[in-house]
Amino acid sequence: VAQGALDAGRGRTSRIGSQRGQGPSSGAGDDRGESQEGYHQMAAAVDKLLTRLGLGALGLSVGSSLVGACIYDVDGGKMAVMFNRFPNPIAGEPAGIQRKVISEGTHIKIPWLQDPKIFDIRTRPRAIPTVTGTKDLQMVNITLRLLSRPQISALPIIYQRLGLDFDERILPSIANEVLKSVVAQYDAEELLKKREMVSKEVKDQLVQRAADFNIILEDIAITHLTFGKEFASAIEKKQVAQQEAERQRFVVAKSEHEKRAMVIRAEGEAEAAKLISDALKKGQGLVNLRRLEAARDITATIAKSKNIVFIPSGGGGGQQHAAADQARGGQLGIQGCCARSPASDAAHKQ
Repeated sequence: VAQGALDAGRGRTSRIGSQRGQGPSSGAGDDRGESQEGYHQMAAAVDKLLTRLGLGALGLSVGSSLVGACIYDVDGGKMAVMFNRFPNPIAGEPAGIQRKVISEGTHIKIPWLQDPKIFDIRTRPRAIPTVTGTKDLQMVNITLRLLSRPQISALPIIYQRLGLDFDERILPSIANEVLKSVVAQYDAEELLKKREMVSKEVKDQLVQRAADFNIILEDIAITHLTFGKEFASAIEKKQVAQQEAERQRFVVAKSEHEKRAMVIRAEGEAEAAKLISDALKKGQGLVNLRRLEAARDITATIAKSKNIVFIPSGGGGGQQHAAADQARGGQLGIQGCCARSPASDAAHKQ
């Protein structure tokens, strides 16, 4: 902008001089020459200043870019390994991945010649689903949850063999292999009853396999275990059949108890008949006892009837009825009174 202003000033001065023409006075020509010389000196000073400012800005930009290319940051929870494109004679390092593991913080590198590879060393979860067969050829769906992280001292080897996505390359394959081999040793029922044992066996084998690839497994758990629809239907039918068998077993036991009760009842009746027969052979005591029991029952029935009238036994009729009752053996056990009604006469006749 300053340069443009100076150029415009010089143009106006030259135009004014041309319009006025070359005056007859030589003093005016000298003044104009001094004015033009002053403008030229100012323009030269401004040009130098602008040039210096441009060079300074360019140097600052180049320096900032160079500093940014020479440093790198390793965030918390991460580690880095350095890759050299060429051997470094100053540090005595060969080309390729260096064996030193770089910790967290800001570090220096040689631009373009060195390239840091940053690993995430924090524990990361992963769910691995798989479908496999049991010992009794039942298909089961299993989901395995893993908590894994790389071994810090082996980060250079991990990068050389597997790369930064080492868990994607290794964990799904070894998890499926171990799950299939372990589940094939158990049938469907044992998978449900011995789930803790199955999980422990899977964990032991997976930890051993992952250690071959410098991967640490901190926790392994079976989070999901389901069977196919056919197996679920078979289990339901089996439960129904077991319940039906239990019911039939109960019915059989009930019949056995009823049969035993009938035998015991028949034996008791036979024993009672034998005792009655023996008692009748010995005398009429049992018959009289049965008569008294029948009379007691009849008396209780008559006492509940509202059409019965009792009269004192002082009259002759009452004594004659009592004598007749004793003669028939139908003694009612009513002392002091008797009933004079058609119902009582029917009872006496019975």
